[in-house]
Amino acid sequence: MTITFGWGPVEARALAPAAACVVVVDVLSFTTAVGVAVEGGAAVHPYRWRDATAVAYARERDAVLAVGRSEATEAHPWTLSPAALRAAPMPRRLVLPSPNGSTIAAEAAERGATVIAASLRNATTVARLLTDRGYGSADRPLAVIASGERWPDGSLRPALEDLLGAGAVLAALARTGTGTPTPEATAAATLWAATEDPVAALHGCDSGRELYEYGFPQDVAVAAEIDSSTAIPVLVDGAFQEAP
Repeated sequence: MTITFGWGPVEARALAPAAACVVVVDVLSFTTAVGVAVEGGAAVHPYRWRDATAVAYARERDAVLAVGRSEATEAHPWTLSPAALRAAPMPRRLVLPSPNGSTIAAEAAERGATVIAASLRNATTVARLLTDRGYGSADRPLAVIASGERWPDGSLRPALEDLLGAGAVLAALARTGTGTPTPEATAAATLWAATEDPVAALHGCDSGRELYEYGFPQDVAVAAEIDSSTAIPVLVDGAFQEAP
């Protein structure tokens, strides 16, 4: 079986050692934000923790540190918000802390896998690249990881938006006949194909409603721009950059 699907950092650790490539999906909002930043010409350094160590990490890389959405100012508009990033002047290097998407990217890279950031905005383009480069074959196995959210105790909270994002990539791969998917991967692709209005699902899911409540509905709107992007962020030397 050459195309697998899993959830969160723990399953990423389990699947990454056997995978030549890991596709990370964190629709609201890490991988969507990464895609927007890479489109704008930035190299995006993922970082696992939102604490004081992130400041030093950014300084060491001569990078701008993204802050929490509520901490943004006119002078420092860079956050995890894809809408805010799109409106801001793009730095050459951006550190983007995220306990989910960044952690999965780091876990996979540490185990030797190529890491790609996918979202609903670039799912079909990502699948095309994976097909062109032979991922999904017996000697180049592929894992697609839905990031999910976290409950207050730190445990995984499965997230519909990430299941849909992963499903969009997996369904696009299935249309090309790439690889042999596991039943879990097939189920995710089937859910995507069966969702009549994925944009409405994104706005209405738990994470989408939370962003509305926090005052950031525009982030859901950006994340719902299905197949609007041809940017493919690949993790190279610790930073997501446009695929060569």
